[in-house]
Amino acid sequence: MTAIAPSSALGTPRSAQTNRIWNVVRLHFTNTWVIIQTPAIILALIFAVNYAIWSVLDVSISMEPGEAVDGTQWSGAASFVFVYMSVVAAQAITVTFPFALGYSVTRREYYLGTSLLFVLVSAGYAVVMTILAAIEEATNGWGRGGHMFTAVYFGEEGGLARLFVFFAMFLFFFFSGAAISTIYMRWRMYGMIAFWTVLGIALIGLVALVTYTRSWPVVGEWFATNGASGVAAWLLVPTVVSAVTGYLVLRRATPKN
Repeated sequence: MTAIAPSSALGTPRSAQTNRIWNVVRLHFTNTWVIIQTPAIILALIFAVNYAIWSVLDVSISMEPGEAVDGTQWSGAASFVFVYMSVVAAQAITVTFPFALGYSVTRREYYLGTSLLFVLVSAGYAVVMTILAAIEEATNGWGRGGHMFTAVYFGEEGGLARLFVFFAMFLFFFFSGAAISTIYMRWRMYGMIAFWTVLGIALIGLVALVTYTRSWPVVGEWFATNGASGVAAWLLVPTVVSAVTGYLVLRRATPKN
């Protein structure tokens, strides 16, 4: 495997660093099956199952064409690909980090290259899902009134807004998954136990606080006011926090095979 070039690459120090960053991207792409093919195949299978369900509903209920599945606008079928990307990010860190350091790539260069990978893949999948959403709208839910790429969570503000929503969501899951992976790289199982414990307590406490203060209508109003693109914009805040946290933790992580 020759994805990572030695540190003696020709050119100025800046160009050599840039080359090493791109080499990290190419290192991740040596296994495109995990990053590209697998999520695409599973997403296609999920679509096929949903299309079969839409077809059954559409022909078995005495309503106007498409009305039988209006409830699918709340579908979470497309959510798999976002969650899967957090797994991809975690695997990318744990598998390639020790290998990259063995080829004289610094932790900073490695993290910049990995972050660039996340941005590129997020942009690519966001474009694909935006195109699928446009086709879904143009065909009235693939001829069955179904919703998968136009679920209510993705907004109804047009193609560019939906592209931004997809892109922001992919970035969030990529960088949050990477940040969790760096915690494992730094503190191993003890770090994982501590992280999930603190996260669980924080989430339960937040839900309890909103419930006891009867603030759920306020939460719902906030989502309705901001819309999908507004919520996606706010999602960039924890994304940036995850990205910075991941880098700071990885700086002191010791790779162990």
